[in-house]
Amino acid sequence: MWRAPRVWRLAAAAISAGPEGGPVPLGERLCRAPPVHWAEEALLSLRDAAELPCWAAIAGGAALLRTAVTLPLAAGQRRLLAKLENLQPEIKTLSERLRYEVSVRGKQLGWSEKVARFHFKRNLRRIVTELYVRDNCHPFKATLLVWVQIPLWVCVSLALRNCSTGAAGSEVQEQFSTGGALWFRDLTAPDSTWILPVLLGLVNLLIVELFASHKEVSRLQKLATNFFRVLSVVMIPVAATVPSKKNNDFQRFST
Repeated sequence: MWRAPRVWRLAAAAISAGPEGGPVPLGERLCRAPPVHWAEEALLSLRDAAELPCWAAIAGGAALLRTAVTLPLAAGQRRLLAKLENLQPEIKTLSERLRYEVSVRGKQLGWSEKVARFHFKRNLRRIVTELYVRDNCHPFKATLLVWVQIPLWVCVSLALRNCSTGAAGSEVQEQFSTGGALWFRDLTAPDSTWILPVLLGLVNLLIVELFASHKEVSRLQKLATNFFRVLSVVMIPVAATVPSKKNNDFQRFST
């Protein structure tokens, strides 16, 4: 039986063990995960290299990730959705032809309506799959943005949580407590005015509606759009309870 290398097992044990060797909650284990620490180091390195205040380093890091990761994926997603939309007339034509051929074949072989419907659906799936392969536009690829952006968003959020609670060092926490701007001077405290949380929800909802403005091409796409609409509203009261710098960052990472 295959076993993970000893170094991997020790690292996993260190992440899952508490201060006294006991188990810790899942949230704490996630905060100790290597990708979260990489995000912390990247943020602090950007701040030190550019000599920026904490709030500007967060905004700059979010803008860099948006430009280097999210924007190219979003552009690819739109191109793929455009290909899927362009395929719809061809799929409709082939579907009508296939329905006629199955109807004729069914009468020749004495198929029941249920059997004819089964053959129609099976062959239609095969034809549609071949079209997806031909044009390199399988609908699942349209979800790549979500599968990349959500883990990225979680890692960065937990990294900022560590910076604000002192898990990344008391010196970092102190710098964050005085590194804000305008009305959110203390980045480790929630925004009592609710300005950032409300802006977060409105910006999220605006981005979701912009991406949903094209013609829906699948049930999965509709479900994803409705999910992010609900999430945008739910985020407002949730964001009102977290440090201001998280709201400032969430607003830039949201879909």
